[in-house]
Amino acid sequence: FAKAPVAGTAKTRLIPALGPAGAARLHRQLVRHTLRTAQAADLGPVSLWCAPDITHRFFRALAATTNIALHTQRGEDLGVRMYHALATLTVAAPTLLIGTDCPVLTPALLRRCASALRDHDAVFLPAEDGGYALVGMRAAHPGVFDGVHWGSASVMRQTRARLAHAALSWAEPATVWDIDRPADLARWQAGTTRSEV
Repeated sequence: FAKAPVAGTAKTRLIPALGPAGAARLHRQLVRHTLRTAQAADLGPVSLWCAPDITHRFFRALAATTNIALHTQRGEDLGVRMYHALATLTVAAPTLLIGTDCPVLTPALLRRCASALRDHDAVFLPAEDGGYALVGMRAAHPGVFDGVHWGSASVMRQTRARLAHAALSWAEPATVWDIDRPADLARWQAGTTRSEV
């Protein structure tokens, strides 16, 4: 899942630290890194679900150079968009949806998440900030994403409650952190250089 890297609309919470162009540039780096990680996991076809649509030249260039399919995210909020993607993709196979702002994801961790779907209805990688960086499902379940306060520190907690209410089993193989705020950027820079991503 990725937004178009438009200056002023991509990674907006990082604009105070990087400026609009710098935040958009970082977003492009993180999207490329996520796609490389997903392809290296070798779990099956990799596609990029784009917002607002697939027409941005960055998305087109990625499709031309990385052998990925592009899809437009559909829906009013993140939950509806994720449900739509899962409903489309899980018809063929269990599916992992990955956010593009979590540079600590590895191919091995993605494989662990895929393996968890053998024994569970869903898998999540909770983020330290209360959200999650990955959701995987064997089949789409619409109620899981209903009424969640997206962008809040209670996203994972609310999602767990909905999973339990639907009597679904789920795994959480690891907790990760993502890059949403300047403090996250500093943490990432302390452990790596941007050229590594």
